[in-house]
Amino acid sequence: DKPLAVIDTQVLLDWLVFADARVARWVAAVTGGELTWIACPAMRTEFAHMVAHPRFARWQPQSEQTLSVFDQHAVMHEDPAASSPRLRCRDADDQVFIDLAMAHRARWLLTRDKALLALARRARPLGLEILKPAP
Repeated sequence: DKPLAVIDTQVLLDWLVFADARVARWVAAVTGGELTWIACPAMRTEFAHMVAHPRFARWQPQSEQTLSVFDQHAVMHEDPAASSPRLRCRDADDQVFIDLAMAHRARWLLTRDKALLALARRARPLGLEILKPAP
C-alpha cells in the first residue's frame, strides 16, 4: 500500500498555478505513483473557487485544465465527519483537511497554512505529519 497524503489548497495552487519548485518533490511522488493523494468534494470545490478567483488572473490559470489535473491525480473520498477533538483547527475552513487525513490515516498533510501547521506537534503522535513542502 502506498502512503496517503492530503494536500491543502495553498499547496495545490503552488503546484497547479504557480509551478513553485518547493512542491516539485511532492508533485513527482503523486504523479509518479509513490504516494496516494486523497481529497474530498469540499476540497475540490474550494480549489475550483480559488483557481477562478480574480486575484490569480495575472497567472492566467486554466481552470478546466487545472481541475482536470486535480481529477486525474486525487483519489476522492466522501467529505469526512469530524475527527478527534484533540485536533481542532482554529480556522474552521481548514478543519476538513485534518478530518480527512485522520479519517483515512494519511501519513502527511502538506500545507503552508499557519493554523494547520500549529497542529503538527499534536498530530505527530497520532501518526500524521503536518508539514510545509520543501525542495
